[in-house]
Amino acid sequence: MIRLLALALALFGLALPPARAQGFKMPTDLLKASLVGEPSAIRPGAPFTVAIRMVMRPNWHVYWRNPGDSGLAPEVAWTLPAGFSAGPIQWPAPSRIPVAHLMNFGYEGETVLLTEITPPASLGSGKPATLQAKLTYLVCERECVPGSADLRLTLPVAPAGTSTGLAPGSMMLFEAARAALPVAAPWPVRYGAENGRLQVHLAAPDIRAASVAYFPYAETAIENAAPQDATSDAAGLHIDLARGDATEAPPTALPGVLTFEEATPDGSVRRAYAIGEAPTVSTPAAAQVASSPAAPVSAPDESLTLWSAAGLAFLGGLLLNLMPCVFPVLSIKVLSLVGHSGEPAGRVRLHGLAYTAGVLAAFLTLAGLLIALKGAGAGIGWGFQLQSPLVVAGLAYLLFGMGLGLSGVVHLGAGIAGIGDGLTRRAGLEGSFFTGVLATVVATPCTAPFMGSAVGFALTQEAGVSLAVFASLGLGLALPFLVLTLWPAALRRLPRPGAWMDTLKGALAFPIYATVAWLVWVLAQQVGSAGLLGALIGLVLVGFAAWAWERGHGAGPIGGWIARGTAVAALAALTLLTLGLDRDRAGMATARSGAEGFSQARLDGLLAQGKPVFLNMTAAWCITCQVNERTALGSESVQAALKARGITYLKGDWTNQNPEITRLLERHGRSGVPLYLLYAGAGEPTVLPQILTSGLVLEALKAVPLAAADRSAALTPER
Repeated sequence: MIRLLALALALFGLALPPARAQGFKMPTDLLKASLVGEPSAIRPGAPFTVAIRMVMRPNWHVYWRNPGDSGLAPEVAWTLPAGFSAGPIQWPAPSRIPVAHLMNFGYEGETVLLTEITPPASLGSGKPATLQAKLTYLVCERECVPGSADLRLTLPVAPAGTSTGLAPGSMMLFEAARAALPVAAPWPVRYGAENGRLQVHLAAPDIRAASVAYFPYAETAIENAAPQDATSDAAGLHIDLARGDATEAPPTALPGVLTFEEATPDGSVRRAYAIGEAPTVSTPAAAQVASSPAAPVSAPDESLTLWSAAGLAFLGGLLLNLMPCVFPVLSIKVLSLVGHSGEPAGRVRLHGLAYTAGVLAAFLTLAGLLIALKGAGAGIGWGFQLQSPLVVAGLAYLLFGMGLGLSGVVHLGAGIAGIGDGLTRRAGLEGSFFTGVLATVVATPCTAPFMGSAVGFALTQEAGVSLAVFASLGLGLALPFLVLTLWPAALRRLPRPGAWMDTLKGALAFPIYATVAWLVWVLAQQVGSAGLLGALIGLVLVGFAAWAWERGHGAGPIGGWIARGTAVAALAALTLLTLGLDRDRAGMATARSGAEGFSQARLDGLLAQGKPVFLNMTAAWCITCQVNERTALGSESVQAALKARGITYLKGDWTNQNPEITRLLERHGRSGVPLYLLYAGAGEPTVLPQILTSGLVLEALKAVPLAAADRSAALTPER
């Protein structure tokens, strides 16, 4: 029975998010990238501009910062000399690129991404400086191909105070790149929302625009493929857009880029304006030459190395053993070890090694899938499999079947038989291996301290480095049980097998049932009422299959065949029922505890008004998130402090896939939830720890003065 029910794990393959890459051939001429410097030499403390130039095969394209309905924006990871810092990517104005029924935002033919680099004022002359950039991208036509390029640029260093010129051939490239950047809109702007649509109104009565296109920074704010209606009158230019999600509150602001064609005496000219926020524009090298050396620039924070990330991952894996999603599984396996205490010490050690092998195999498999899918353009992160109702339901059924075995409803095989030991009637090493696999699967909803930064680092590195970090995480999870099997003194202290084990085995079924109840609650956040009813019927089918399978013992050849056939039929019906869950997704969970639902447009609008924001990125399947919300964020003292300081509390629900949340996590070096950000003023937000207390949150909120509410109101523009 358990062998058959374990096939539910195959639902992982069915539940993986659809990758946008239909093919993985990588012709060398699809995209060619190069790193170009504007000045002929750099000076200490003087910022300069570099360009990442991408030339694509005809009809192929790459993506803007908001890729539209599909795709993935190019990303750049810099490796710079000590003291150097890199500014953000300066995005050229994009174009609308229709692909079948989708609408993408990006660039065809050739595009140039500018970035400003600042060297330290203490930089010595004589020795050249080498800049390295790891460019990762998705290039698409009808099919998409992920790619990467290791770019390198070496520039000489001139003494401070000396003048430098432009690099040969760089003038035209950088002039054209700057001309493609949007400029700040010179007209007042106001926004509106009615009848499920959004409006952007520009007080620009002199514009006679054609081919108007609006590109919001928020990925889910509008229906990208819908027509955009633009009209001009004496009051200005009016753009009418279809809303992306009518269930969310309409945004109060919609920052983005506006492009249109304008007739001039010299012909039609494409204009691009940044609406709602000032664009980042690099300083031309000619202006840099005439300027005095800049003040010393602070070096950026040191990034994690392979060894430090592996160490953090190892510590996080150790702490996972104490998480409520892992502890029941580990407890049952320790109980099974008691059953093996009469075996030779070498045999017990093999159980520990088999368990460790199962943990490592599962971690590396999940990590490999995650790396491959992200490389193919899927917007996912750690715990991605639990964003699928198929996987959540499959785990609930598997654990429910195991709980029935511990309760004695179904026979698991010889001995006490921990999780998975019923998979084989041999020595049970396969059962130990399977336990390691299951411990890893149920551990993914939990985020232990130290894990977030380590996993975020791993997913920005090459595959070998990523897998090494995930292997360290798995080793930390497996270590306590492995030490117990390898340490003879610990083995001798284990109690002798006896009747007490049957009682304890039955008692351990109830934490398993509690885990099943939690998984069903998670499922209720993902599917509608009909889907939830189907999942509950699925639990009934698991119980019926277990009962029918057990009735086959001692029923004779024909009776046993009928009983087992009935159990298999029930599991087949269970599979069909489960496969239908994904078509009955519910909307995002409603915000609680005074929180508003997160959207990038809402966050951008609040920040543009100068309002402080507390951002909580969470998911129903994240146990750490739920504990933090109930013990810290939901406390009366924290809620009162948020209100007293005029802080808007936004809650992003990642229970189901949400590309906006995925990209925000990635911008802060995370691949999963929880993530807590406090925007107290201009600049980067404060990142709070993953394990919260009310005192810790209250201390962080002190960065926002009590008068913030009045000041924010004064900064709010009139609509």
